This record gives sequence, C-alpha cells and structure tokens, in this order.
Amino acid sequence: MPDVRLASPQGKWILLTTVLGSSMAMLDSTVVNVALPRIGEDLDADLAALQWTINAYMLTLAGLILLGGSLGDRYGRRKVFVVGVVWFAAASLLCGLAPNAGVLIGARALQGVGGALLTPGSLALIQASFHPDDRGRAVGLWSGFGGIGAAVGPFLGGWLVDGPGWRWVFLLNVPVALLCAPIAVRHVPESGDGRKHAGFDVLGALLGALALALVTYALIEEDWITAVLGVLTGVAFVYVEKRRPDPMMPLGIFASRQFTAVNLVTLCVYAAFGGFFFLAALQLQVVAGYSALGAGTALLPTTAMMLLFSARSGELADRIGPRIPLTVGPLLCALGMLLMLRVGPDANYFADVLPALLVLGLGMVTLVAPLTATVLASVDVARAGLASGINNAAARAAGLIAVAALPLIAGMGEEAYRTPAAFDDAFGRAMVVCAGVLVVGAAVAFTTVRALPPDCRRPECITHGSITAPPLEGERSKGRLGEGL
Repeated sequence: MPDVRLASPQGKWILLTTVLGSSMAMLDSTVVNVALPRIGEDLDADLAALQWTINAYMLTLAGLILLGGSLGDRYGRRKVFVVGVVWFAAASLLCGLAPNAGVLIGARALQGVGGALLTPGSLALIQASFHPDDRGRAVGLWSGFGGIGAAVGPFLGGWLVDGPGWRWVFLLNVPVALLCAPIAVRHVPESGDGRKHAGFDVLGALLGALALALVTYALIEEDWITAVLGVLTGVAFVYVEKRRPDPMMPLGIFASRQFTAVNLVTLCVYAAFGGFFFLAALQLQVVAGYSALGAGTALLPTTAMMLLFSARSGELADRIGPRIPLTVGPLLCALGMLLMLRVGPDANYFADVLPALLVLGLGMVTLVAPLTATVLASVDVARAGLASGINNAAARAAGLIAVAALPLIAGMGEEAYRTPAAFDDAFGRAMVVCAGVLVVGAAVAFTTVRALPPDCRRPECITHGSITAPPLEGERSKGRLGEGL
C-alpha cells in the first residue's frame, strides 16, 4: 500500500522528479518545431531531413510507448523511469553535437526510445507512491506543472534558437537529467504490479514500429514499393496480435463501438494538430519573417488556453455528454486553421495570427478533455490503462503520418522552405487539407458517439497542455497493458 504523503519531503521529491522527467519528453515534442529552419540552414538539410528530424522521434516513441509501460510494470517503474531519463539525456547530447542531418535523425530516434521508457513511468510512479488521500492532488500538480511546461515550450525553444543556438534545445536536457535521475534513485520508492507475466510481445512491438517506419519512409521519400511493404507489415501486425494469447494490443478492445469511434476521431484530430504545428512554425519564420523567438511566442495561446480552461470543458462534457464537444471542437479547430490562410508575408500578429490561434485554441479546449474522458469511459474500468495507451499511441502515430504526408499532398518540394512564395502557397493547401480532416473527425463524432461517460474528473484528463497526444492513464495495474506484454 503506497503511503507517501504529498506534504512530506519525500513526497515533494517524488513530484519534482516525475515533473522533470515527463517535461523533458513533452518539451522535445514541441520545441524542436521552432528550431527547424535554423537546423536546416546550419546542417544544409532539405525538407525531407526536417521531416525526419520530427518523425524519427515520434516513430520510436509511438511504436514503443506501450512496451515501455509494460517494462515498468514488470521490472520496476523507478528502474525503467531512470533508465529512460539517462537514455533520453544521452540521446539529447548526441543530438546537440550532431555534425550532420543523418546523425541528428538517428539521435532523435534514440531520444524516442528514451521517451517511451520514461513517459508512461512518470504518472505511474505517482499513482504507485502516494497515499490514496493525496494521490488526486499529486496527479493534479504533476499534470498542471507539465501543462505549464508545454505552454512555455515553444517560447523557450525560440529563445534558445535565437540566443545560444538550436543545439541547446537538446543540450538543455542533460543538466535536467543529471538532476532528475539521482533524485529518483534516492527518493522514489520502487514499485511494480507484483504479478506473474507471460512473455513480452516483442514481435508485435517490432511489427507495429516497422509498419509505421515503412509508411513514413514511403510518404517522405515517395517510394510506393515501401508503402506496399508498410501496409503488408501492418496486416502482419494485426494477424500476430489476433493470434497471440497475450498481445500488446488485444484486438477485442475494439469490440466497443464507442472506443473504436473515438479513436477514429483521435486519428483525425491529432493528424491535423501534428501537421499544423510542424508547418505553422515554419510558415511564421520562412514566410511571415518572424524570428524563432517570435514564432515560439506566437504559438503560446493554444497551449495556454488548454491549460487554463480544459477543466471547465471537462465539467461541461460531464453535464451534456461528449457528442457535442467532440463535434464542435474539431469544427472550431478547422476554422482556426482556415484563418491561418491570412498569415502571409509581413503578417500582423494581432490582426492575422492571433485570431486564428484563439479559435484553434478554443476548439482544442472544447474537445481534448472530453476525448480523453470518453476513451476511458468506453471500456471496462479494468482496461482503462490499455485504452489510454492505445489512444495515446494512435494520436502520436497520426501526427507522425501527417508530418510525413502533408508536404507531399501540398506539393512542397525539397527546397520549399527556402523559398517563401512557394512555401506560402503549399502551406495554404496544407491548411485546407488539415481543416478537411478535422471536419471528417467531427462527422465521425456526430454520427457515432452516443453514450454519456461517467464522471471523469481525473486530474490528468482535465489539466492537460500537450498538443501532441492525449494524457496517459496511470492506473494500469488491472489492465492487459500490464499483463500481456
């Protein structure tokens, strides 16, 4: 029985180290976007290399995050968390020292592995360590501080790029890890789920990651033979998961019509978000002439609004049900992205940029908390952890595919980001595509989401500032995510 009290010195140390660890991974999912133009200039990288700089990280993170959670349950959450922090820091150091784009992309892939180890563990450590009377407040503080980190991430990234240089976007993780890991070893109690396990579904994890990698490569490099191989690998993944007695992703969970529908909405929403934040940071710098700091600061309103108002959105969804928020939210986001068509050369921030971001932020506030609540409510309580893990991985995979596909769909050439006029035209086409995907998500929600979720006031659901994926549910101890891998 966990018995650490939040007010105790040990409780404060546990909260600090989990916030530091999760913030590293969360920040690297957002701040790198702002640094992309400078990275491309310094390393003489084309647009495909910039896409891989984002997607190499997202690929390993999305492909291995379910496995990372299970490793913590089996071998010890503190141990796996610390390994993830150290791994992430070492990969970050390699990113910061990268002499060329190829090394940077490889190091980013290694960063994603570290992120997959530490991201599930941070919340699980809080759930496993604190006394039940303090657990809710501890999770709320963890989520709130993480939301603040997400909100200031683009600003911090812009300041680093314009100041000491883009390499410090990565190097800053090293001192954070040097502080985080020793605190975890000294003050965080070890925990696991205490059950016997079958075997790890390593084959399933590898097939899932390989399918994502092949499809991503095919879209970025326009290699259709690889695309076919990616689809076939995805089919093999489904076949393996269907036949294994203890799969990484039990397909039976999709028997819930609501769960399947909400994950389709998740794919649409987070594909649009991933594509938008990848291209918007470039648009503001390449076309509108903003500095990296200016672009990072310009994007603050979206995450700030999520941090400030998600709780009220969650309360509203409790009263009226998820169907309306999950329909209206994507439509508002679509409108915000269409308003970004006004952002061109010498765009005025208050007249052109801010209105679009405020509408987009309002849409994100409207849908993110109800989306998470509905995912958790659509399955049995014992499978809440598994449902959350699948939903989180789906969101990250959607962003990954969007970053790979949007430049191809919008007709961006390899040197487009070096030509403002060409990039501006392609950005406009990309925003129309993103808006269309969001409309599809709204239509899916309107036609399929029906059941009212039970009251979901989990602090990690409603105090949420991430733009890359929904929050993970910490209680995995009764779900297949902890049993079958």
